[in-house]
Amino acid sequence: MGGIALLARALGHRVSGSDANVYPPMSTQLEEAGIALMEGFEADHLQPAPDLVVVGNAMSRGNPAVEAMLNRGLPYTSGPQWLAENVLQGRWVVAVAGTHGKTSTASLLAWILEQAGLQPGFLIGGVPENFGVSARLGEAPFFVVEADEYDTAFFDKRSKFVHYRPRTLVMNNLEYDHADIFDDLSMIQRQFHHLVRTVPAEGLIITPLNDGNLSEVLDMGVWTPLEFFDPEIEAGWHAEQAAPDGHSFDVVCEGENQGRVSWDLIGRHNVANALAAIAAARHAGVAPGQAIPSLGGFKNVKRRLELRGEVDGVRVYDDFAHHPTAIETTLDGLRRQVGDERIFVLLEPRSNTMKRGVHADRLADALQAADQVMVFVPDDLGWDAAEALAPLGDRFELFDDTASMVSRTLEQARPGDHFLVMSNGGFEAIHQRLLDALQSRL
Repeated sequence: MGGIALLARALGHRVSGSDANVYPPMSTQLEEAGIALMEGFEADHLQPAPDLVVVGNAMSRGNPAVEAMLNRGLPYTSGPQWLAENVLQGRWVVAVAGTHGKTSTASLLAWILEQAGLQPGFLIGGVPENFGVSARLGEAPFFVVEADEYDTAFFDKRSKFVHYRPRTLVMNNLEYDHADIFDDLSMIQRQFHHLVRTVPAEGLIITPLNDGNLSEVLDMGVWTPLEFFDPEIEAGWHAEQAAPDGHSFDVVCEGENQGRVSWDLIGRHNVANALAAIAAARHAGVAPGQAIPSLGGFKNVKRRLELRGEVDGVRVYDDFAHHPTAIETTLDGLRRQVGDERIFVLLEPRSNTMKRGVHADRLADALQAADQVMVFVPDDLGWDAAEALAPLGDRFELFDDTASMVSRTLEQARPGDHFLVMSNGGFEAIHQRLLDALQSRL
């Protein structure tokens, strides 16, 4: 929604908004764009009456602003519908969907197109470091959009991405998630197939070779050419001569070596993201030989294994991972990079799916690469964290406040350690508090 506000402002509209507990980097972007932000959701925030209310999917009936909007008969729409009607119409939409890797892959795509001189527009659910903003209008025809499967609004329960009508579609992967709106995997697969139905026959769908859940989606029907990728096994797009931590690899397309990627990112998952982005860029007219060198200058998205600081040899990272698969792949990449150095994970189970414990039985396995795990346990956690993490033995601790987590970190931290903070929220700014506390003990 913050990105959509930025696009509306760029189109010349006067924009204001209501939200709760907004934190950087989005709050900073909005302030810099001159967008007035009001705390909470009060009816008087709609005075004077706006020409249009763009309603986010976090809003529900009973919310004071929503009730005032309906009672007063104000015109309203959803964020995805506004985007489709005001920005995407007439553009070549390049959409990135999937449970994991959407933000990184969309950022990679936007950067490749930018380096090719195409000045794409984009709407991304994070802040790509190369651009410093999560959204911009760009120049026609290309627009890169992170295509989320979450529902659209309280009045439109379709997935957001059905509004976008891409010409080029990347589907990175598919797992069960968003337990607050989807009862099972088949419900998500049905929404993905609605998306597949919107891609034209002259378009392109790029998808993993060996993702069974996406294969079932395509088995429902597909009317668009397909290209497949895999970071390891031989597919239409795959990697060879990859470094163990993924910081370099050769890109192979249809049996031909296209060149070597050498970059700052790590992890098998990022190799896969890069292959998908290079394939999508080729469909947009950027040859692999042009795309591959540009990745050397790619800076990762904020909050994707982002190094927030280093004090006395102790490194503190911020990572958005909140699903066992994402946690495991991020940890695997870091482990391959740092070898035997100690990795501590500070985890906040914050998403609706995590709080409900849908993946609780997978969490201990996902955290196996960590030397020690510290978990913040909120009052509304719907599962027994001690029981779920028992397979870790004495390698985990539970906390009901972040101050205790910071204190425990100070007791354990020594030069060469890596502290990985994992949450899809602000986590009470624990990253900076850790760095400040480490600095104070010098």
